[in-house]
Amino acid sequence: MSKKEPQNKKTPAPKTESNKPRFNFYWIYIIIAVLFIGMQVLNSGGSLKKIDWQEFKTGMLETGEVDKLIGYRSDDIYKIEVFIKKDKLGLEKHKEVKDDSFTGATGPHYYFTESSPEAFETRLNEVFKEHKDLQPISVQWESRPDWFSGILGILLPMALIIGLWLLFMRRFTGGGQGGGAQIFNIGKSKATLFDKNTRENITFDDVAGLEEAKVEVMEVVDFLKNSKKYTTLGGKIPKGVLLVGPPGTGKTLLAKAVAGEAQVPFFTLSGSDFVEMFVGVGASRVRDLFKQAREKAPCIIFIDEIDAVGRSRSKNQMMGGNDERESTLNQLLVEMDGFSTDLGIIVMAATNRPDVLDSALLRPGRFDRMITVDKPDLVGREQIFNVHLKPLKLAGDVSPKKLAEQTPGFAGAEIANVCNEAALIAARSNKKEVDMSDFNAAIDRVIGGLEKKNKIISPEEKKIVAYHEAGHAVVGWFLDSTDPLVKVSIVPRGVAALGYAQYLPKEQYLYTTEQLLDTMCMTLGGRAAEEIVFGRISTGAQNDLERITRVAYGMVTLYGMNPKVGPLSFNDPNGEYQFRKPYSEELARVIDEEVRLLVENAYNKTKDLLRERRHELEMIAQELLQKEVIFTGDIERLVGPRPNQVPDLSAEIPQVISSEKLPDVAAAAEETEEKPEA
Repeated sequence: MSKKEPQNKKTPAPKTESNKPRFNFYWIYIIIAVLFIGMQVLNSGGSLKKIDWQEFKTGMLETGEVDKLIGYRSDDIYKIEVFIKKDKLGLEKHKEVKDDSFTGATGPHYYFTESSPEAFETRLNEVFKEHKDLQPISVQWESRPDWFSGILGILLPMALIIGLWLLFMRRFTGGGQGGGAQIFNIGKSKATLFDKNTRENITFDDVAGLEEAKVEVMEVVDFLKNSKKYTTLGGKIPKGVLLVGPPGTGKTLLAKAVAGEAQVPFFTLSGSDFVEMFVGVGASRVRDLFKQAREKAPCIIFIDEIDAVGRSRSKNQMMGGNDERESTLNQLLVEMDGFSTDLGIIVMAATNRPDVLDSALLRPGRFDRMITVDKPDLVGREQIFNVHLKPLKLAGDVSPKKLAEQTPGFAGAEIANVCNEAALIAARSNKKEVDMSDFNAAIDRVIGGLEKKNKIISPEEKKIVAYHEAGHAVVGWFLDSTDPLVKVSIVPRGVAALGYAQYLPKEQYLYTTEQLLDTMCMTLGGRAAEEIVFGRISTGAQNDLERITRVAYGMVTLYGMNPKVGPLSFNDPNGEYQFRKPYSEELARVIDEEVRLLVENAYNKTKDLLRERRHELEMIAQELLQKEVIFTGDIERLVGPRPNQVPDLSAEIPQVISSEKLPDVAAAAEETEEKPEA
């Protein structure tokens, strides 16, 4: 799956009044707090002036101007506040400390500090002894708290807690403008709306390699554009369309093309957008999403990776009845079956795991149509290569058809990766054009991983790898039903791959017993070659053994290809058997014995063939040790043309039969195409 130039730029929506900055009400709280603190400061008295003991004694106390004295402790010192008599405030020397007419404060007017109450009272009594005509004045000692620090001690923790809470809720709900208002929008839908102001510019012309899926999806667009054509005949517009396929095949790109072609409002979001830590949020977002959709109808709702919320409820019994995902799924089921079909609301969803979806989602009336977006065939891959090769500067030897033949089983995302890697490899070599060798290197990198130039292996290990890969090549070359060989390499790639053999499988869906048996023999060729040549085996055949074990068990338990077990299939795609086996212990023992016998016969057949072709095995292994990479032409030069070429029977198989894909057999055969050996 692929698209042309990256055109999916969204047209910015015109600015509206709602986009203007709004007044923040937090400023009101700040102003009130400032006024409160200011009033406290004003209420504390008028213009209080600091003096020393000598000024107090000679200028106020001895002249009889002091009305009263108040003392209190402040930190580690004692402050004495001096109140002047009202009839003496009119004197010129007290003009700086007149009473505040605004607040009505009547003092204190001056203050000075002392080290202790005892020292102050001693000095005060001495003054009254010297001036017996003065009326004695006593000091009123008070326990006065620091009001400002007390208020800060209360306000600061509260402000810190409120600030952290607002910050947490702002981040939790996605931030954005509006500040704390986001707290109350947690149950709102997170869907992105594409309408006439913001539309996707991708159309069906940008989608390549999925002609059948495009026909199905284009019909959905026609439902919305010309709905009366269907409703006048009594038909009903489908409610849901489910796009199913492997990763990278272009399901999301198809949905973008629908958004660009339909010219109706298009809501898009991911299945994980419904799931939050708060119970009930997912169901609330589902309700809000469909409420918005009804207001914009006719429209399309696209939910990507719907398996995040659409998992089967029977598989989550341990979570209990209050599971958030289950409540979200229940609300989605109600909404999909609750609105009228003539509203023109179509729900599209995409997933690569349809086996885990709840059966209630897949029933008619909800997702009425299931569109399979499979990996492209030879023609589709060529179309995708044509799209991705356009922005590249190509040499004359680059052929999209040849590249499509060399990449069987590749999805659109993998083809795009091959083209990008080829361009990077060419740029690394300071080339002005991307040639075919760059694409071959890119395909090798995608299949086997990055070439490990710093991985130094011993000559003995290199010899074992060479004979191992030569064993694969010889068995595949001389057997009748194996795929054509493309290349053999003993260059270390990836994490633990020391070599690999690449084959070119045919585009087919049905596999016979003979084809699977020959495939097993070809996969066992590496281990058999090690045993024949060196008399011992290594760990390099681990990946081979895993594949042939999977194929053997599939032949016995899934496809009824064993005469002793019979035409029985124990496939369980829906998980109905769960922890129990659908057969007895006696039959399980028979299955294990038949699988072991099947693999043993294939292994003996492989060793017999390699003993017979020992000379060819030696020539190919020595060629690999010398060149490290050999191709089909090298093998033809060494051992001659391949005998008993397999005829292409795909044209003789009726179309109805060939459309019945056997996924497990196809996957097992596909895995033997080009797997590196550890």
